[in-house]
Amino acid sequence: MAPIADTAAEHLRQLAGPDAVLRPAQLEAITAAVEDRRRSLVVQRTGFGKSAVYFIATRMLRDAGAGPTLVVSPLLALMRDQVAAAERMGVRSATINSTNLDDWSEIEAGLAAGEIDLLCISPERLNHHRFARQVLPRLAAGLGLLVIDEAHCISDWGHDFRPDYRRIRDAIANLDPSTPVIATTATANERVALDVAEQLGDDVLVLRGTLDRESLSLGVARLGSLAERLAWLALRIGAVDGTGIVYCLTVEQTTQVASFLAAQGIDAVAYSGQTPADERVPLEEAFKANRLKALVATSALGMGVDKSDVTFVYHMGAPPSPIAYYQQVGRAGRSVDHAEAWLLPGPEDQAIWDYFTSVGLPPERLVSRVLEALGDEPLSVPALERQVDLRRTRLETLLKILDVEGAVVRTADGWLRTDRPWTYDHERVERVAEARRHEAEEMLRYSECSRCLMRALRESLDDADATDCGRCSVCTASGDPVVLDPDVVRAAVEFLRGADVVVEPRKQWVRGGAPDLPRGNIAADRRAEVGRALCRVGDSGWWPVVSRCEAAGAADDELIGGVFAALKRWPWDARPSWVTWIPGGLAEDVAARIGHAGKLPVHATFAGATPPSTGANSAFRLAAVWSELQLAGSPPGVAGPVLLVLDRADSRWTQTVAAHRLREAGAGPVLPFVIARV
Repeated sequence: MAPIADTAAEHLRQLAGPDAVLRPAQLEAITAAVEDRRRSLVVQRTGFGKSAVYFIATRMLRDAGAGPTLVVSPLLALMRDQVAAAERMGVRSATINSTNLDDWSEIEAGLAAGEIDLLCISPERLNHHRFARQVLPRLAAGLGLLVIDEAHCISDWGHDFRPDYRRIRDAIANLDPSTPVIATTATANERVALDVAEQLGDDVLVLRGTLDRESLSLGVARLGSLAERLAWLALRIGAVDGTGIVYCLTVEQTTQVASFLAAQGIDAVAYSGQTPADERVPLEEAFKANRLKALVATSALGMGVDKSDVTFVYHMGAPPSPIAYYQQVGRAGRSVDHAEAWLLPGPEDQAIWDYFTSVGLPPERLVSRVLEALGDEPLSVPALERQVDLRRTRLETLLKILDVEGAVVRTADGWLRTDRPWTYDHERVERVAEARRHEAEEMLRYSECSRCLMRALRESLDDADATDCGRCSVCTASGDPVVLDPDVVRAAVEFLRGADVVVEPRKQWVRGGAPDLPRGNIAADRRAEVGRALCRVGDSGWWPVVSRCEAAGAADDELIGGVFAALKRWPWDARPSWVTWIPGGLAEDVAARIGHAGKLPVHATFAGATPPSTGANSAFRLAAVWSELQLAGSPPGVAGPVLLVLDRADSRWTQTVAAHRLREAGAGPVLPFVIARV
């Protein structure tokens, strides 16, 4: 029988090509799994070949008669690439996920028949009732290898918000002690690595390598406005060879950035968690085949697309931690001699970090309120929202956390409280919160760093061998490579000012709302029409003008010019016949100017000020608006649509209730126009 090193090297050549050479740390991890049946944590940079370790180990274990491998992996895009790569070396692979429900039965039959060597699942699949009860027990009983990809997520210190990763701890604890486990990550600092290793069991082999990326140069461009950052991206992407990724912090921003780049002649497409499933694979394939210059993505792309020749990664806004940043810039420079990663931090970054941090474990009083509301009868999420003032996302995340910890259980009809004792872990919550505060501070320091950027990044990840790289913008004193063209900056400002900010109408009242609130669908003749907003709060288009006018207490001619341009672009079915407004801010002044210029009657139909945006979730917000927003009198007897001017739109309940009140009183279609969308 050939020595393990020879066999592993041959499998690697099948996987990665005839010139591929097995790294010593790869061989050590493979040997630990195949010969020693040990558990190992592989902490190595992106591009090291961590997936090759468990592909090869799977092939060798299967050849020796072992059961299949289960890979827990966080992203569908990564799963697809892993399955395709494994097939190249004869590892029969499949994935069970939310996009291939029709294939589940066939895959499960293949597993039972021994026809599948490697199965990829997401951590959430561990909590799917059918998979957890029918598939997982049979699979675990004969498992040949368990692989935990992005293993930092099973740590309390981890930066990911996927509670189901914590279920892996139980899966590990319930494994036969002789079952090998390989945990991999590129982004664990020392405290996370120790925590993960402790959870893997006793006698864990930790293989930690250097985090340097010899082909990657880093830089930070500090710019004054969103328009300047858009211009920077357009100018730099147009000048750089190859293809790359622009990371954004929000879904909305991916669309905005991709649209501007496309307007500047750059072949860029948005990619996020909201990209339809049937569009993701074609986009990924086009990007990997270099038919796209850039993907403009959220962290949904994350570790995702397996493309080794990425030449640039730019960040429109800073991720919340050096861990996340290192992970994302690691997509560049894997098989090219030179790649670059530039960070373009923005003033809105911290507010976005705070929002995503808030999705974690809420304060004890709100957690206690959820547990008090749950009992022996199933309760739906909408019904819980009526009792607990948490946004839907935060509430669902909290229920997942409580489910993982055994305090609640989900049934087909809703959520139940279990009889398992549960107490709020103040120490853990504060520990995680402090870790995230520290990570955010480190990211801020990185964005203002005056020393080697690669060294600063590696030191933040506890790389003991970190030294000056000699490549980054600080080491080379090269500075920002982009000289902003005023014409492109102006084009960005005009783009932002000319972009239609669509305000979609709500079509349903809050499910399970209070008894005195309306329920069900909002009738078509009672709901608002599709609306428009002049700008978004904080953008570089009209927001500076809006902000200036708010300080002055009146709309000036420049702002009104922008309002008229937005109204002119609005493709409504019929021109408004009259104008009204929701009191507060600049709305009354803008409504009056619109009426005067358009020779339209202007009527005050609502009394008092704009209802405050109280409450976190829709149930509480709707209740506040419903009670406070009332008509001052009957609408005027003017036929045709009414233009409803609002100062702000956030939850959209104000425009929804206002439209309902107006239509109910006999007004025609209601066209909401918002000065600034939050």
